[in-house]
Amino acid sequence: MKEIWNEKCIFSPSLICLDFLHLEDQIRQIEESGIKMLHVDILDGHFSPSMPLGFETVKQLRGVTDLEFDCHLMTDGMDYYVDELLDIGVQQIVFHAETTRHIDGLINRIHAAGVRAGVALKPSTPLSTVEYVLEKCDTVLLMLINPGYASSAKESQVAYADRKIRELRRMIDSRNLPAKIEIDGRISPRNIESFGDGTVDIFVCGTTCLSRKDITGSAARLFELRKRII
Repeated sequence: MKEIWNEKCIFSPSLICLDFLHLEDQIRQIEESGIKMLHVDILDGHFSPSMPLGFETVKQLRGVTDLEFDCHLMTDGMDYYVDELLDIGVQQIVFHAETTRHIDGLINRIHAAGVRAGVALKPSTPLSTVEYVLEKCDTVLLMLINPGYASSAKESQVAYADRKIRELRRMIDSRNLPAKIEIDGRISPRNIESFGDGTVDIFVCGTTCLSRKDITGSAARLFELRKRII
C-alpha cells in the first residue's frame, strides 16, 4: 500500500485510542472502512508522561494486518526504540527533535533500512529546528497539544497551531520539497476541513474524530468530509 503516502488528506487512526479489549476486531473494522494506515505511538513514560504501549502488542499486530504502520516515537534515547521498530517492519518512523542529539544521523539510519523517516516537533519547538534537514524528511509531524496530555480536559490545541502549520507549508512549498505535513493532538473534523485541501497531508485521528464504538460510521463520515474537500 505504498501509494497511500502520495494521497491527499490521509487518515492515520491512533492505536492508543482504540479499544484494547477488542483490538484485532477494531483493526479489522479500520481495514474494512478503507483506511490504510495506523498511527502507532511509542511512549517511554518520561518524555511523555502517558503509559507506554509495549512492543509485543505492535509486533503481534504487524502479523495480522497489512495497514501501513506510521510510528511516532515520544521517547528519550532513540536507538533502542528505532531498532525495535525496524525489526518489527514498520513503514515510517517519526522521532522527536527535542530528545535526539543527532537528527541528521538518525534520519540517515532509518533511511538506510528502507523506511520513511521524519521529525516531530512539540507545540513550542520552532520550525527552524528542521531548517537544514527538511530535504531529508519524508514527514514533519506537528504536535498541536503537549505530549502526554491528550486525556486532560484542560489541554486544548495551542492558539498558534494554524500559523505554525501554514508557515511549515510555505517552507516546504518554497523549496519544492516532497515532505509531508502530519498533525497530531485532538484532531477534529474542523481541523480536517481547514487543512485537508493540501495544507496538511496526514491527520492523526483520535477519539475527537474516530469513535471506537462506531469505527465504521465515523470513518465513513471522515471520508465524506474528505470527498467534499479534495
